[in-house]
Amino acid sequence: MKSVVPVLTVVAAILGVWLLSVIPMNMHLVADQAQRDGAVVQPDTPRARQEVGGLALALRNHALVPLTYSFKRPRLPSPQQVAGEMVDTIFGKKITSKRSLVYHGWVTLAPTLLGFVIGTVSGILLAVGIVYSRVMDRSVMPWAIVSQTIPILALAPMVIVVLGSMGIQGLFPKSLIAAYLSFFPVVVGMVKGLRSPSAMQLDLLRTYNASGSQGFWSLRLPASAPYLFASLKIGISASLVGTIVAELPTGARAGFGARMLVGDQYGQPLVSWAALFAAALTAAALVGLFSAIERLTLRRMGMATT
Repeated sequence: MKSVVPVLTVVAAILGVWLLSVIPMNMHLVADQAQRDGAVVQPDTPRARQEVGGLALALRNHALVPLTYSFKRPRLPSPQQVAGEMVDTIFGKKITSKRSLVYHGWVTLAPTLLGFVIGTVSGILLAVGIVYSRVMDRSVMPWAIVSQTIPILALAPMVIVVLGSMGIQGLFPKSLIAAYLSFFPVVVGMVKGLRSPSAMQLDLLRTYNASGSQGFWSLRLPASAPYLFASLKIGISASLVGTIVAELPTGARAGFGARMLVGDQYGQPLVSWAALFAAALTAAALVGLFSAIERLTLRRMGMATT
């Protein structure tokens, strides 16, 4: 309960701000539609209403306030509208239907997992090289840091176009973008973890005449486990973001990114918001899965977990 109550408090605060923001954001659209339907609206002309803020317009036409929460194409959908759209597209459609968020979720999840595996493996190998090689530490680590300063929105179209010109399409280009975002947290976390053993522990291994490989498998790698799992939870979320970003410039017809793009292009904000929240829930589920694996693994290793 100590962790649940703060989370619920934050969620309640966000929902409260969201519900209050719906009124001024949608009030002008609702007033215009109500006037077309024959209702009396103050001010009585669209041009005059544009000079009035959404909140002031709501105070003058308080009877129209409930309609802001059910407007079909709102600027800001209400929480119940987004929840209804998600329930309909997750449970109300066949999984094979292109209107099903489960279908689009799998299309996004496949390159996410592949890119995450590529990024994790390359990140661990790079971290081991950095820790055991001073040359790599001085040469590769700065380039790894600099690589993360390139905006992913600028990099993703370039990678997609270049690979597409080489005939490489489909899963791999999106996985490459996901790997690009996930490998850096793994590199940083693993370097920190592999260097976490104290000088006394390392001296003890030398006293026992342990080899470099024995020191790695018996001390450095177990000590890096908490750092690795923290990096993995960041990396899997970054991989999902990378896949969604990679779907945007490709004109993909499926995936969370494609659904968001369709909602924006065709004036269907509920489609975009439902895909956005579905992506957030997918990321939360993946992070929760790694958290459970972390607790189980560290408990079996005899390490305290919080």
